[in-house]
Amino acid sequence: MRQRVFRGLMSIFLAGCPTAFAAEQSPTVDEGWKLAVHDKDVVIYSRPHPGSPLKEFKAVGPIEAPTHAVCAVIDDFQNYPKFMPSVTECRLIKRDGDSIVGYQRLSPKVCADRDYTLRVWKESWRATDGLVFMSHWSPANELGPPETKGVVRVKICEGKWLLEPDGTIKTRATYSIYTDTGGFIPSLIANHVSLTGIKRLFAAIRKQVKDPRYAVRQL
Repeated sequence: MRQRVFRGLMSIFLAGCPTAFAAEQSPTVDEGWKLAVHDKDVVIYSRPHPGSPLKEFKAVGPIEAPTHAVCAVIDDFQNYPKFMPSVTECRLIKRDGDSIVGYQRLSPKVCADRDYTLRVWKESWRATDGLVFMSHWSPANELGPPETKGVVRVKICEGKWLLEPDGTIKTRATYSIYTDTGGFIPSLIANHVSLTGIKRLFAAIRKQVKDPRYAVRQL
């Protein structure tokens, strides 16, 4: 049970980091994606990752807010401890050209803390109904604080967000993640509970984006 709870929490936090890539189409069988969850809030696909028992996940779901507001929530990583479960620390390490480097730590209480440092890239462009936002991240532990005794260092965490306008006041959000949180968590459990974590991630963003301060466009 502890493993199941932990993995769900980790999926929420890892997913909550800012991200973006080139425009993508919906997952297809040709890309190896298989439908894993389909409900009114989010559709989740999975596929094998070469050389690993852990799967990659891609989720697509609507968010009732314009893309700039959703992007503002995802970018607000320094305040994750206030609205993301179990997040205890988020720290900006540096801004480096077209990317930022940030350190993050999670304290689930049911097992050892996890931490990591990520490099995040962002871009945006104009579409018919508004702006499209994209970002992607990868580990940059060598740029963050050294490993701490009693804290498991996450060494694999690759992900991205694509936020597309669905009309002027709604967002079609696409989230992708491949991660290994470390420790002795069986891959079968990790893959299964990741699905729950992704659904919690979308729920957390939908709740937070209701805060009026995120609706203000940044010039």
